[in-house]
Amino acid sequence: MTERRKAATRLEIAREAVRLFAERGVAATTAEEIASAAGISQRTLWRYTSSKELCVRPLLTYALDSVTVLMRSWPRDRPLAEAVAGGPSSLSEASPSTDAEALRDLVLLTRTEPGLRAVWLQVHHDAELIFAEVVAERTGHRPDDLEPRVQATLLNGALRIAVEQWAWGADPRPDSLPDAIARALGIARAGLSG
Repeated sequence: MTERRKAATRLEIAREAVRLFAERGVAATTAEEIASAAGISQRTLWRYTSSKELCVRPLLTYALDSVTVLMRSWPRDRPLAEAVAGGPSSLSEASPSTDAEALRDLVLLTRTEPGLRAVWLQVHHDAELIFAEVVAERTGHRPDDLEPRVQATLLNGALRIAVEQWAWGADPRPDSLPDAIARALGIARAGLSG
């Protein structure tokens, strides 16, 4: 099976898991039900994931992977801050426009489902390490130096909070997510000067 097909299967499993979790709750949803909804066997499901909560991970990593690709491809002669500044080809446009409803449902569930909250936070923790690597590559630092770690934490925190505000807020339209991300990134850029 090609990597592209495997990624598509993982994403379909994530969508179906979120749909079932939103309808029934995590505890009331079985791995067999997730597999059946995704059109695969339970045995195949376990080849893709080690727990039913982890089924949702691809839905969460999609946007963060897009941000990483954008950061890595950003021209080296231009400050990385420009990628964050908004406008064309910015990080705010790397938000997931597809699967927005599933993402919203999942982030809503992280408030009441500790297993899903743990996955949400772990995905962001992992992304932070990758963001620090990208910043370090561009600045000549090591990824574990203070500067890239703090910059990665600011970026990652802004992205996480923006998605939570969007999902938990009064305006959950998919087209309002890029605005929330742009606003959060602007606050992060301003830092603690306020």
